[in-house]
Amino acid sequence: MKKSVLASAVAATAIAAAGMASAQTLQQVQDRGVLNCGVNTGLVGFAAPNAEGEWEGFDVAVCRAVAAAVLGDPSSVEFVSTTGKTRFTALASGEVDMVSRNTTWTFTRDNDLKFEFVGINYYDGQGFMVPRALGVSSATELDGATVCIQTGTTTELNLADFFRANNMNYDPVPIETNAEAQQQYLAGACDVYTTDMSGLAATRATFEAPGDHVLLPEVISKEPLGPLVRHGDNEWGDIVRWTLNGLIAAEEYGITSANIDELAQGTNNPEINRMLGTEGNFGEILGLESDWLVNALKAGGNYGEIFERHIGESTPIGLARGLNAQWTDGGLMYSPPFR
Repeated sequence: MKKSVLASAVAATAIAAAGMASAQTLQQVQDRGVLNCGVNTGLVGFAAPNAEGEWEGFDVAVCRAVAAAVLGDPSSVEFVSTTGKTRFTALASGEVDMVSRNTTWTFTRDNDLKFEFVGINYYDGQGFMVPRALGVSSATELDGATVCIQTGTTTELNLADFFRANNMNYDPVPIETNAEAQQQYLAGACDVYTTDMSGLAATRATFEAPGDHVLLPEVISKEPLGPLVRHGDNEWGDIVRWTLNGLIAAEEYGITSANIDELAQGTNNPEINRMLGTEGNFGEILGLESDWLVNALKAGGNYGEIFERHIGESTPIGLARGLNAQWTDGGLMYSPPFR
């Protein structure tokens, strides 16, 4: 009992200290001149170094947009590779200022772990990939399978729930990173790889023979993925949140990397003017320059441009917009108004 009380006291002290430290995040980033952003260890299309060693991808683009909004330079980012386990430690300790790494928004992460999800940049769900030669067409046929699963993730819990609900058994093959999962899966150490459907599509796209592998039709969970920051610094959370909202709203209002310079001179649309800083004082409210969102959008374009460039149907990953289409096109992407 005494040990439990002591541990609780230490944890409470650590959380309070982290809250006090995190309240200065904007100033720390500006003084440092670099945004420290936690990303995946390597998931093509979402976050991975290119041939020149430069990080690129859907989640990387969010980091660069925030850096551009805060520092005026999308290249002022230090990318920190994190696994499913280390991402939360890196954020809580202050090693990174934000995480943009296919992370599911859940109750416990939001409340018990004391993080703040600032929005959703990809609506996803957990699925299964198997070799076509296995002859499986449904996840309900996987009784007795060996399954590669990343530890410290929601997929680990969802997998157990799904197999239990369907009265099936499985043998887990624990892995730490997507690269390890890919290696084990291709080596035949597991029959199945399970993770978010977007992650499966990204992984399969890197295979020598993608057509030899099948994504099964079942989607067994809701996985709302989005950037997160620490509790205790509402001002910093607002900056990251409204940068993401700005990327989404820009697509809705037709603001693109091609026309933003023209629109930033002023338009007859008050909402666009407020977003781009020619009306109101939204930048000042956030503690930023008036053209903060102009800089963010110049970093990589609006949400739709970022999606299509990195993971869209014209890329090897080939993801359709689906739920991630704008609300005006039947999807769930919807930004609160800039008003």
